[in-house]
Amino acid sequence: MTNQKCIALIDCDSFFVSCERRLNPELKELPVSVVSGERGCVISRSKEAKMLGVPMGIPLFQAVERYPECIYITANHHAYTKISKQVMGILKNYSPNVEVYSIDEAFVDFTGLTKLYRKNYFKLAEDIQAKIMQETAIPVSIGVSSTKTLAKLASDKSKNTRRHICLAGKCARKELLLHTDIQEVWGIGRKLGVKLRGLGIRNALDYIEKDDEWIKKRFGKNGLAIKAELSGIMISPINNEKEKPKSISDTKSFLEFSSDLNFLRNELSIHIHEACSRLRKIECKAGTIGVILKTKDFQTLYLKKQLKYMTDFEFDISKEAFLLLDAMYKPNILYRSIGIVLEDFNSCAEEQLLLFNNNAKREQNEKLGKSLDKLEQKFGRNIVRTGFINKEVPFKQGFLTTPKDI
Repeated sequence: MTNQKCIALIDCDSFFVSCERRLNPELKELPVSVVSGERGCVISRSKEAKMLGVPMGIPLFQAVERYPECIYITANHHAYTKISKQVMGILKNYSPNVEVYSIDEAFVDFTGLTKLYRKNYFKLAEDIQAKIMQETAIPVSIGVSSTKTLAKLASDKSKNTRRHICLAGKCARKELLLHTDIQEVWGIGRKLGVKLRGLGIRNALDYIEKDDEWIKKRFGKNGLAIKAELSGIMISPINNEKEKPKSISDTKSFLEFSSDLNFLRNELSIHIHEACSRLRKIECKAGTIGVILKTKDFQTLYLKKQLKYMTDFEFDISKEAFLLLDAMYKPNILYRSIGIVLEDFNSCAEEQLLLFNNNAKREQNEKLGKSLDKLEQKFGRNIVRTGFINKEVPFKQGFLTTPKDI
């Protein structure tokens, strides 16, 4: 692996559970599952929970009934994001070329690092693994190979090894592909995997042994790209430029079902504030908003609207969002969750002011929004929340400060 690119995939093990164990060490070695909400489903499991048989995605009420010995914790995504940034910061100290793939995964360019650190790839992976555990208490699995696709397969295999590290060099690649089900290959998935099995392709090795014309005829350029990556030819290089999201959404289930309109508005305000804060962090404004409302019976209602002008300010978005909520709301129905979706982003730097708009007021709102972000950064999340000053005047909002935090 010395004469070609070397890519590592660092994958945090049972990341949400690992974060909870960092926050509460008493959870170590206990069966723990993290759920998406009080009425949500299981989204992360510890090794002990997996041994009990707790399946991924099972609704919480079913999990509690079938596996009462497991500990169930509601997800704290804000804490997970902070810990994720710490992990990614450590990786960026090792290599200048890091692609954050998800909250718990990152591709790292290992090429040339053996000379820099005077360690072979296995020792380098061990060093990174130990550093992350020492500074964040998060265990990671590491797969190393010549392409992203192979590194991901190696990372998956590493989870079943003693050291949670797997190097898939040229000699080990054939064995890795032979024991990789075709559905497990990055970019194929279950639906295409079923089709490939019908064509006699059971594993990744079967796939790369097909000639290019056969693959191109049935699966086009993407099929050829997958074959190249599995063969050790890099098609998808590491991209360390952070792409801005196409949308931002924020939603959460209620502790109890509710049909109270003012309650729904206050909950929606909380989600709008969180979404606007994230929007300001990427220095963008939204042109379209949508409101998601779910009933007790899991019916999903969704309305969206294009705004008159781009904005990242809570009150501008709330005014339109409440109108959408009013259009969907029925007083005789119980609701389980509500949320906001922001779309059609434009960079703040590219924004053009409109001639007949109150631009001074907009600039004032922008400064106020940034001030909220600075307060939360200094004193903690939700130090300031939007709320209703008068329940009889639904659009008259103000800021509420928690007394204990003053």
